[in-house]
Amino acid sequence: MSEFGALSLLPPLLAIVLAIITRKAVLSLFLGIWSGGILYAGGPNPLADPVAWGEGVVASGFGLVPTFDWIVGAIIADDGFHAQILLFTLLLGSGVAMIWNLGGSYAVRDWALSKLDTQRQAGATTFALGILMFFDDYANSAIVGSTMKDVSDQLLVSREKLSYIVDSTAAPIATLAISSWVAFQLGLIADAYDDLGLEEHPSAFEVFLNSIPYNMYAILAIVMVGIIVATRRDYGEMLDAEHRSWGTGRVYREDAQPMQDVEADLGDPAASNPRLVSFFGPVAVLIVVTVGAALLTGYEPGAGLFDMVTEADYAAALIYGSFAMVASGFVLGKVYGIFGLGDATDTTINGFGIMLTAVSILVLAWGIGEVVGEDALGTGDYVAGFVGEFLPPELLPAVVLLTAAFIAFSTGTSWGTMAILTPIAIPVAWGLTNDHTMVAAIVGTIFSGAIFGDHSSPISDTSVLSATFTGADLIDHVRTQLYYAVTVGLVAVGLLVVWGYLRITPLLLLPIGVVILVVLVYGLSELDARRKGVEPVAVAGTRSERDDPVKPAAASSSEPPSDLDADPTDTTDDGTDPDE
Repeated sequence: MSEFGALSLLPPLLAIVLAIITRKAVLSLFLGIWSGGILYAGGPNPLADPVAWGEGVVASGFGLVPTFDWIVGAIIADDGFHAQILLFTLLLGSGVAMIWNLGGSYAVRDWALSKLDTQRQAGATTFALGILMFFDDYANSAIVGSTMKDVSDQLLVSREKLSYIVDSTAAPIATLAISSWVAFQLGLIADAYDDLGLEEHPSAFEVFLNSIPYNMYAILAIVMVGIIVATRRDYGEMLDAEHRSWGTGRVYREDAQPMQDVEADLGDPAASNPRLVSFFGPVAVLIVVTVGAALLTGYEPGAGLFDMVTEADYAAALIYGSFAMVASGFVLGKVYGIFGLGDATDTTINGFGIMLTAVSILVLAWGIGEVVGEDALGTGDYVAGFVGEFLPPELLPAVVLLTAAFIAFSTGTSWGTMAILTPIAIPVAWGLTNDHTMVAAIVGTIFSGAIFGDHSSPISDTSVLSATFTGADLIDHVRTQLYYAVTVGLVAVGLLVVWGYLRITPLLLLPIGVVILVVLVYGLSELDARRKGVEPVAVAGTRSERDDPVKPAAASSSEPPSDLDADPTDTTDDGTDPDE
């Protein structure tokens, strides 16, 4: 248990509350870390000896010394994993810039608009791409967000809605298939069973397979995206965002601070004749090289495919893939005579620039992780230990999910949450029940809680990257997604409580959860729309019904285009939705 006790919760909660209230993510994160530095420098009990506590704070430069130690430590933490992710993010920024300058974004936008005519089709395409990119949530967010941003703008899908679809598909699908997430958790499961000292027990992979039906938040979060896309019904702040986007042409809030605006940062593309290969070529190179490099880094003589997947170095593979993506841009620029070596180099450097905000927030979010770590304030250990005192077996899965969610929400890291809880929760589950099924259920709920907390937190790295590659305001993304995340989270908790007491197969409970979500989406959208005096479906027509479809620049301007002055709640003459 942390010696700082409940005080260890202050820095992450301060950062989260300030981020939500002020919408200034960088400032809020830094103040959260600094508050932790002050606490750490003074000691765990400021009331016991206020003078000595104050002297400790002053001696540490008013907490700034540990603050910057943590920030630097966040960059080099986990054997350089964070540094690798930063390099990957910067290279992806260069890859996005390269695609833009080659005209690839315009080409795929024009191609998609010839195929897609409605917001539902845009959402469904985004959703399908997210499912296909199951191998890593970072690469998922980058590829899908970059692919669909311009198309969504043309169809007046709000940036908040796009970032929700991307974020609520990327991490959940990565926990249900062979991916970097699963490889990480397999190691934790194996270590936890080793610590139990059992002579016979299921393999880590068998436990993972059995845990999938209990990963209810991830499964239902993906289903929830499908429901929202199919019905186009929204509630909470997402309903406001969609009405704003359709009614005024502004795909993000007037005072929003998008995490990425390629057009504003890079200007017009150099290509005069955009080609689809300029987009799909670099993206294909990224995927192929990343997957191939991952398998190679996990290869040893005699290793099978499963061993290669589980032993792969995914961070290194992402770097190799993103570098190859940038290199392919050099080649395409030369082959098609779009730009030479000098201009390609400038594009690469400019691409780093569009990622500076994302990199800053990632570093500070990881800095919060250092603050709450066991070598500092020990927030995760405090929360886990506190909850561990009140664990009836029937409620164990639900309580573990909520505990994981709170740790992930407070620390902004799903993997950190898994690292904290897995070695604690598996022995507790075994000690209370001597049941491998309960252990599998706990593994699934740790996954679920970690993602639930991530989806609700403005200091989550996955939230940052989803907002970055969809060009959304980070805090707007979190505020709009929160309603859906909480809805899914509460349904998952309820189903786990039922399972704990009745032991009904989760394969039966999950369809019940789907039905509950459909009812809730319809009910909440109707109630919220009636309260706000609008329609629960913001879309008033298809793109083809517009005389002059909104261009990306107009969609981001502060003044609504003249052809969008109609009441956003209008429907067709018969009052029906034209897509129905």
